Amino acid sequence: MNRQLVFVHGRAQEGKDSLGLKQEWIAAWAKGLAKHGLQLPIAETDIRFPYYGDTLAQMTEGKSADEAARIIVRGELDQEEQSFIRDYLEQVQAATGITDEEILQEMSPEARERGVLNWGWVQALLEVVDRHVPMASAATVALFTQDTFRYLHNVTIRNTMNDGVRAAFAEQRETVVVGHSLGSVIAYNVLRHQDNAGLKVPLFVTLGSPLGINVIRKSLRPIGHPGPVGTWFNAMDERDVVALFPLVKPHFGIVPAIENKVDVDNDTVNRHGISGYLSDPEVARRIYDALVS
Repeated sequence: MNRQLVFVHGRAQEGKDSLGLKQEWIAAWAKGLAKHGLQLPIAETDIRFPYYGDTLAQMTEGKSADEAARIIVRGELDQEEQSFIRDYLEQVQAATGITDEEILQEMSPEARERGVLNWGWVQALLEVVDRHVPMASAATVALFTQDTFRYLHNVTIRNTMNDGVRAAFAEQRETVVVGHSLGSVIAYNVLRHQDNAGLKVPLFVTLGSPLGINVIRKSLRPIGHPGPVGTWFNAMDERDVVALFPLVKPHFGIVPAIENKVDVDNDTVNRHGISGYLSDPEVARRIYDALVS
């Protein structure tokens, strides 16, 4: 029996046509394959695309990126979510080279007196990201952190997302799994922690994955190599402000080690879009080879 392919999308896909979105992924992958003179190795009916965009939007109150950014700037979050966002932004600062001085310049005198890592620091760092980090925006970072926090810390949201993705995997049929952005977190969580008896995943591909961010990794402890997975291949553009780090020690060190590709030239506007990952010739070929071997 032929192997099947499961694509697990990231956030910000609400209101989209699921079939059209699936076609966008397939077209990007086909573009990468064409660089090798290859075509799709399986029928499109063997490509599964669990769509949770509208469900996630409804369960997280459907805020726009700009609205989410305003809520964060105003500090209208509980302490646990504030702490999550603050920890995430510390890593954004470290990965992007933003200096403390740049942040202090954006802070009011009152916020400076309260010291580093108060909510004024969060507001100022988002301003610096907006102005000085190429292809990144405070709104994108804000909404990504909100959606990720709620997936990781709201049991109802997490179980709904996990169950929808798990239903796409066919029992007793080898499945190549590709997860992008938040989708890589969901796919990992499903493969690592759910009942996967009978599931075989010869290749797990994560693209633009935030799994290496401390606060996300800690929320998934204990981390480890998912039981059903053979090889794990991770690819990122080092300018991707969502991915931030390759999946290696100290960010995500497991045994066997994950194979990392960090030189993707993602040509999408924010260096994070799925089309810029699937059209990469090495990424496209790795998926192809796993399906035909």
